[in-house]
Amino acid sequence: MKEWQPAIAAHKKNFVVKKNEVIFREGDPVTGIYFVYTGNVKVHKHWGDKELIIRFANNGKILGHRGLGTADATYPISATALEETKLCFIPAEFFISTLKVNHDFAFKLMMFYAAELEESEKKMRNLALMPVKGRLAVALLQLKEQFGLDENQCIAVDMSRQDLAAFAGATYETVFRTMNEMIQENLISLSGKRIAISSEATLTALITS
Repeated sequence: MKEWQPAIAAHKKNFVVKKNEVIFREGDPVTGIYFVYTGNVKVHKHWGDKELIIRFANNGKILGHRGLGTADATYPISATALEETKLCFIPAEFFISTLKVNHDFAFKLMMFYAAELEESEKKMRNLALMPVKGRLAVALLQLKEQFGLDENQCIAVDMSRQDLAAFAGATYETVFRTMNEMIQENLISLSGKRIAISSEATLTALITS
């Protein structure tokens, strides 16, 4: 609501984090909610002795919302900047007050939670049942949808192979080998750190088969 915007302006805090800077860690006490103005953040958690990237948050995305709930809540995930990133922080107590007053906002957040839960369930199912090649295809198509393409028709995000492996839920060595197979099969091509999808239909078939 327009009437609530001055209150938000009075409580929010904008700041910039550097590349590879941790915004909050898994297990930290919840202090508030973050919104990404510009930049790119990986949302990740421990998965056994490995790291699993749950999602990436770029312009307009929210961080830290999974930690809301109880007075002694902790963040169930970590968030790390992949490049210089400008964030907006809103304290948890004020954010909850905002939800109580702004019913439309609360409804939209509830729908967001439902969509995110569905995506999390799909990811867990893929990790359990889908071979690495299919999981890598899912990861590449999701990155294309979120970040779009650059002038060379590559996915418009610079990402290390380690982060791509963590996003696909596989080891670096397995992803490296699988990507080489995909290149030989003309499914993808590389341009520096960026990846171009050569056959989106075939990648989609890998997911649905």
